[in-house]
Amino acid sequence: MEVPTFTDVLKARQVVNRYLKATPLYSYAGINELVGAEVRLKHENHHALGSFKVRGGLNFMDSLPREDRDRGVVTASTGNHGQSIAYAGGLFGVKAVIVVPENSNPAKVASMRALGAELVVYGATFDGSRVQCDALVKEYGYRYVHPANEPALIAGVGTYTLEIVEQFPDVDYLFVPLGGGSGASGACIVAKAVNPAIKVVAVQSAQAPAGYRSWKERKIVEVETTTLAEGLATSSGYELTQHILWDLLDDFVLVSDDEITEAIVHLLERAHTLAEGAGATALAGAIKLRDRLSGKRVAVVVSGGNISLSQLREVLKRTA
Repeated sequence: MEVPTFTDVLKARQVVNRYLKATPLYSYAGINELVGAEVRLKHENHHALGSFKVRGGLNFMDSLPREDRDRGVVTASTGNHGQSIAYAGGLFGVKAVIVVPENSNPAKVASMRALGAELVVYGATFDGSRVQCDALVKEYGYRYVHPANEPALIAGVGTYTLEIVEQFPDVDYLFVPLGGGSGASGACIVAKAVNPAIKVVAVQSAQAPAGYRSWKERKIVEVETTTLAEGLATSSGYELTQHILWDLLDDFVLVSDDEITEAIVHLLERAHTLAEGAGATALAGAIKLRDRLSGKRVAVVVSGGNISLSQLREVLKRTA
């Protein structure tokens, strides 16, 4: 696997911009007060699919050789990555098979199906679904799409950081959520190429800390995940994204699921913004580190808004 470069992200933007408009970067007085800094939210929840992942799917499918397109692709997903592959597969005429865990977010499952993907329900967790992909590759010859170890995915999602640094060139801190790490590693590649002084901070649930542990220990670590934020529910660090983070990431913070649910409510009340658990995690991290952010210019990525009604009810119940 080749590590994607800043040039790869610039090339990816040419692909992404054919299908998507830049998402907004807004400031809210209530969020500024909460964090104690000048904060701008990067609204990746404003995509039609409700998540930053669509950028990676488009760039991946555009880069796919014809023989792989003809074979079709298979991937595992809790929802947002699967939506991106399903959507891009439809645009590029590529069959997309998505293996989803049992009890997946029903809104995301319905979206993947509506986008034309063939769904296979397998396993209690994301990592269980990922194992089933191997069997489908052997049986049908599909091209497997890893959710993180794909340079074209990372370059694609890196385009949102290009938009941040262009709209907010004097940004001091960039907070990004981390599940598999494609968004965080793409952010590092762009931020460090444009201005090495920008501090990139990854944020992950303390109840799914595989990425954090892998970064901290400089080796791939597997741990159990119990987080409510399915977009963060990976039980292992991933080789390609971790190598990028080991080289370029400035800091990594863990937040509790309670802090994530509080951040969902803060976004609703203070920014009129609907975010899923993973989408609110970066804000939870900025709140946790607010003591070091006074007087700083801070970008916070709201990575997705695909929260189900039942999940939203539970969040409001927990924070009432």
